[in-house]
Amino acid sequence: MSDEAPVSPGRSPFWGTAVPSFMFATGIENSNPMVDGRRVDQLAASDHLNRWREDFSLTREIGCEFLRYGPPLHTTWLADGRFDWSFADETFAALRHLRIHPIADLCHFGVPDWIGDFQNPDFPRLFGRYARAFAERFPWVQLYTPVNEMYVCALFSGRYGWWNEAGTTDQTFVTAIKHLVGANRTAMRAILAVRQDAIFIQSESAEQYHAASPAAWAEARMRNAERFLTLDLNYGHPVEAPMYEYLMDNGLTREEYAAFRSTDLKRHCVLGTDYYVTNEHLIHDDGRVVAAGDVYGYATIIEQYHARYGLPLMHTETNLQDGEQGEAAAWLWKQWANLMLLWEQRVPVLGFTWYSLTDQVDWDTALRENNGRVNPVGLYDLDRRIRPVGTEYHRLIAQWRDVLPTRSLVLQLPLAPVEPMS
Repeated sequence: MSDEAPVSPGRSPFWGTAVPSFMFATGIENSNPMVDGRRVDQLAASDHLNRWREDFSLTREIGCEFLRYGPPLHTTWLADGRFDWSFADETFAALRHLRIHPIADLCHFGVPDWIGDFQNPDFPRLFGRYARAFAERFPWVQLYTPVNEMYVCALFSGRYGWWNEAGTTDQTFVTAIKHLVGANRTAMRAILAVRQDAIFIQSESAEQYHAASPAAWAEARMRNAERFLTLDLNYGHPVEAPMYEYLMDNGLTREEYAAFRSTDLKRHCVLGTDYYVTNEHLIHDDGRVVAAGDVYGYATIIEQYHARYGLPLMHTETNLQDGEQGEAAAWLWKQWANLMLLWEQRVPVLGFTWYSLTDQVDWDTALRENNGRVNPVGLYDLDRRIRPVGTEYHRLIAQWRDVLPTRSLVLQLPLAPVEPMS
């Protein structure tokens, strides 16, 4: 176990160079929720814990200079004020040496055993202290996703009964939202106390609910308001009246809501949005919710989010299972076409991510079943052989990396020089 301070503080691994204006990224899937008392660790399932050096080399090989990545929270954060940085020290030093910008993914669907779950009211305060300790340990890291997909995590943990606290009530759902967003905001402030130019790229699922009949219209409207709850609270945006009543009826106080209305953090943020073929839903008049497929598509849905928050955007997750017909490669180009449509409409899109670098395991059951089933969604398979979609992504990056940065809409990330690593 290592609790020593870092030896060479700095701010950016890119001495004397600017960050590319457009961020081509991938990620290392690091979900770690508790399911029926069992820790589901995707870093272990993909064998990244043993093959991380190879994975980082593949990130460079594919052409990505940005990587959504974080240490396993449940084995790094041992107690309040106690940490084992040994794995993080090695991996983040390697990223710095390879000149890969980490988008530090600090909490991805799970917490350490000693925290319990997302119903713990101490979680936001304690997580802020963890985030500050991370920022002090790695002061050269600038880009962060403190808490990943807060809406999805609250749904799966607090309403559907699948993960962590296995809650199934509106009260547990609202409590999970309150604590997840509270932790995210507390972490942002803690990181900014260490690094004033930190940038937070929120990775949140972009959802859309469709009504199958007039009888389902009211429920679809309610769900389409609910999908914004975590981001509304995160960015200090006023929630819609029915959502305010819903929050008040299920555990959020007026004082807590007033605290969430503060907008002092928004100027440090990029709205990262995740879109999969499963993100659009069809609501039947009997209340059943089923997958609708790719109906509106990414660009149409994301225009709603951009209009609401007015922030620069990044496409922070997408993938599709590969098949004999090249479905994944076709999906990649479809997502890219949607992004280009936004770009042509002068919506400030700063980056694109195929998630993740390697195949994942048991996501076909949302990690609820321990089947060991490989989901072929990566740029590489679990033997680290490139998939057709990996070849296409490499080609896409090579074709577009020197084209998009010529536009003036993009954000220039301020990175100060540091001494090269020895």
